[in-house]
Amino acid sequence: MTNPQRISRMEQLFDRASEAVTELSAALDKYQAAQEAIATLSAYYGSDEWKQDFADDEAGLLPAGLKRGVLSEDGIWNLLAEVHKLDNRLKK
Repeated sequence: MTNPQRISRMEQLFDRASEAVTELSAALDKYQAAQEAIATLSAYYGSDEWKQDFADDEAGLLPAGLKRGVLSEDGIWNLLAEVHKLDNRLKK
């Protein structure tokens, strides 16, 4: 490989790595900013309040148009499991 080819290849690698670092940094900032929300959701899930909200939903007491994904046992469980996996990846 001649110098110009090598430099072009290294420039491509540099651009790729720079973009990945920038995107990851932004994602980590966003994830860090969401930690309070994650902690609040973790405390809510399985709490007496969550159980009451779930029961109210099952009884049809909540407004029909109310977004209620947080009452999906699988949804919130999966989110918190992903948080755990991400935290383990970040520790490594």
